[in-house]
Order: sequence, then structure tokens, then C-alpha cells
Amino acid sequence: MSDSWSDVDLVMTTIIETCLANEKYFGDLDSVVGDGDFGYSLARGFEKLQAQYGELDRTDIGTFFKKVGMLVTSRIGGTSGPIWGTGFLRAGMTAGATTTLDGAAVVAMLRAAIAGIMARGGASLGEKTLLDALVPMTDAIEEALAAGVSSDEVVDRAAVAARTAADATVDLVAKRGRAAYTGERSRGSVDAGATAVAVLMEQIAQNWKGRESG
Repeated sequence: MSDSWSDVDLVMTTIIETCLANEKYFGDLDSVVGDGDFGYSLARGFEKLQAQYGELDRTDIGTFFKKVGMLVTSRIGGTSGPIWGTGFLRAGMTAGATTTLDGAAVVAMLRAAIAGIMARGGASLGEKTLLDALVPMTDAIEEALAAGVSSDEVVDRAAVAARTAADATVDLVAKRGRAAYTGERSRGSVDAGATAVAVLMEQIAQNWKGRESG
């Protein structure tokens, strides 16, 4: 198996560029029942990551993701920094000292990120957070890998699952974050974090299918 750095870079640069491009959109979503700073906070954090991207330690994939996590935690404001940063940190801890990743390793990294986010934020499924898209997305990846489909089909199924789950948060009542203070009023709008996961996965899927494998 060849090194997976090109795939890691594709995913990470897509995340960075998509968060910057959707700053206003994510902020507008958050302003419905939150304080509206979600898009701004993400953009500032990933803007900093973009500026320092070439300097990050690439000893192995685990070290790289842990560095990403620490930078994200320090630069993204509000509650989003620790949540997103913990996700990257836990993914890096699970990846460990390797420069190659397969599907099973990616799923393990995502599961670790989910567990870390749950522990850090005290949230669980159904509480109108990014977990409500991230968990179904990860389930879809695992199921697609078990079915033996192509990597293009895996990312397609992940994107569909994330979007479907994010859209379904419109019917949930927020139990975490600033939106939780609005109670029943939070029903009727999608969760900004879950929608961000869907937008990111859709863009990753699009870019993934246009990549040069090797």
C-alpha cells in the first residue's frame, strides 16, 4: 500500500476551503437559534490552519492530525474549537504512527472522533448537533466498505447519508449549545453543525472522484 498523504491532503484542503467559502452560510444557519458566530469561528480557525498547513509535522498521519487538532482548538472560538479540535485529536491518536490508511482505519478514526466529541461536549445522538450527521455518515461508510463497493461509491453514500441526516435535524429540539436555550423554538430549523458536516462530505465526495489515484 502506498502512502496516503495525497488522500489526507485532499480531504483536509477540501475541509479548509469549504469552511472558508461557507462562512456566511454557516453563520446564517447558526443565527436562527444560536448566536450566529459558527461560520465566523470555523472560518477563522481553518484560515489559520491554511496559513500554517505547509509547516505541520508529517512524521506520520497520527502526528499530523494531532497537530491539526491542537491548532483548531486554539484558533476556533466559542464551543466549536474544543469540539472540532477534539475530533481531529482523537482521529490522530487512533491513526498512530502510520503513513497509510485503509477504509477500516478511516472508520476507526471517525469512531474515535465521535467518541471524543461526545465526551467533550456531553452530547449524544438526537440532541441536534453535528453528531446527528457525523454518526450516520460514518455508519454509511462502514456499510459501504462491507459491501465492497468502489471508493467513489463509498464517498457518494457517505455524502447522501450526511445530507439526509442533517436535513432531518429540522425536526429535533436542541439539547446542547446556545440553541438549547431556545427550547421548542429550535424545532423547524436545521442544525448548523450537522449541515456543515453534510456540506463538507458532499464537497469531499465531489473532489475525491476528480482526484488522481496513486
